[in-house]
Amino acid sequence: MSRRPSPSRRQHGSAPVRAASCPCGLAETYDKCCGRFHRGEAAAPTAEALMRSRYSAFVRRDEPYLLRTWHPRTRPARVDFDPGMRWTGLEILATADGSPFHTTGTVTFRASFRGGTLHERSRFERVEGAWVYVDGEFLED
Repeated sequence: MSRRPSPSRRQHGSAPVRAASCPCGLAETYDKCCGRFHRGEAAAPTAEALMRSRYSAFVRRDEPYLLRTWHPRTRPARVDFDPGMRWTGLEILATADGSPFHTTGTVTFRASFRGGTLHERSRFERVEGAWVYVDGEFLED
């Protein structure tokens, strides 16, 4: 997955400051990318967009968003974050269905963290028109 640098901007005559790119790996800033989903300003239009926004929510420890975008039949009571976990990157490996015209989809990804990786094929469904995470199958690297 390629990463494009975010545009530079100057603050009060200082050296260029780079706007932080979104944790999901896309070039947009967090506010313009996954932040709008987290704030409830928009719904993720595809299963991949939801996957990216959920990864960003794990990075930011946004439990309300994770629970809100989890299928009601598989949703846990709470999300237990590992305080030592530091997510370092997301790579989308494959998608199947999951477009604005589908009702189900899968996203295969590799999420890196300090000390390892998580490789998963996640299943998504639409519930009342919105994409939600159903479950995932861990894959061997």
